[in-house]
Amino acid sequence: MDDIKRTQDSRWTLVFIGWLIATVSTLGALFLGEVMGYTPCVLCWYQRIAMFPLVLILFTGLFPFDPRVVRYALPLAASGWLLAVFHIALLAGWIPENIKPCQQGVPCSDVQVIWFGFVTIPLLSVMAFSTVVGLLLATLRKDEK
Repeated sequence: MDDIKRTQDSRWTLVFIGWLIATVSTLGALFLGEVMGYTPCVLCWYQRIAMFPLVLILFTGLFPFDPRVVRYALPLAASGWLLAVFHIALLAGWIPENIKPCQQGVPCSDVQVIWFGFVTIPLLSVMAFSTVVGLLLATLRKDEK
């Protein structure tokens, strides 16, 4: 019985950390857009569409803890990750010109912010989604044991 309780506690912790990352990412995106005045490109909007609901979905699965929250959060986080990786590939020039999604408004290939000489907003997005996906997959693995 003690082993089951410990497994459930560790799964709760993994989902909680995922929720923290989604919350910080959401607040960071809102800060950059609303306070700093950076206009998001189309790909950034799609990544926001994938990240913002994770805050609510993961939080709802925490109180009381419901391990099935991974079923709902993982596809959203994985799709956000794919969009973020596509955005990085676009910035790197690996995506041909004819399939660029940003035809109007802010170009997706524009880099508005660079910290420490290499950290961009799409890179932060890839890191956030990668971490959330990894935590959710770890929660699934703990659920199987």
